[in-house]
Amino acid sequence: MLASELAEEEERRRKRAPWGVIALVLLTGLALIRNGSGEFDVGPPQPASAAAADSRTSAGTFSNGPSGLPFSSVQRVKIPAIQVDAPTVPVGLDIGGWVDAPPPDDPNLAGWFTGAVSPGEKGTSVIVGHVDNMQGPAVFYGLGALKKGNKVEVLREDRKTAVFEVYGVDVFEKSNFPGDRVYGSKGTPELRVITCGGGFSKQHGYDGNVVVFARLVEVR
Repeated sequence: MLASELAEEEERRRKRAPWGVIALVLLTGLALIRNGSGEFDVGPPQPASAAAADSRTSAGTFSNGPSGLPFSSVQRVKIPAIQVDAPTVPVGLDIGGWVDAPPPDDPNLAGWFTGAVSPGEKGTSVIVGHVDNMQGPAVFYGLGALKKGNKVEVLREDRKTAVFEVYGVDVFEKSNFPGDRVYGSKGTPELRVITCGGGFSKQHGYDGNVVVFARLVEVR
């Protein structure tokens, strides 16, 4: 890597918010994408209890996967088990300190949070998306139906595909969101895919978030 590239990478890392701050910001900011219409005969699937990450996997004890990739921006996310194949847009923080959501009028669009590592780097990367909009189901409507062992493929700008294996799917109440558990780095390349879920009311929208926990298992 050239000296100029090293300097650029160091500057990018310096601007990255501390995880403790990101956890709180994301918890607040995801309120922007949780107010879906919720007016379908059958709501989005919710994670089964058997899909929750157990203490061993959530502790980050896996060490057999790829060691990690350099930084790269993201082009698409694919989740074959729920027929997701969506372009991504970078999302950051708005002037209020909240995480921006992808534009709600495009139902097949995900957002890669640029305040964290890129998918495939060591650390925990984050991709968010709507569960629905006023017209119907959106990109991550089926997220709660994922099971352990399902794959999430992230196509990066450097033409590498980071393949993550799901080891847990859970739903957390907004009022009791475990930021450290969800966003904290395990020291290995991990991914969180997040949408809204849980109960719904017209006054408050969804009261929680569905979170998919996944770890890097392959680079193509």
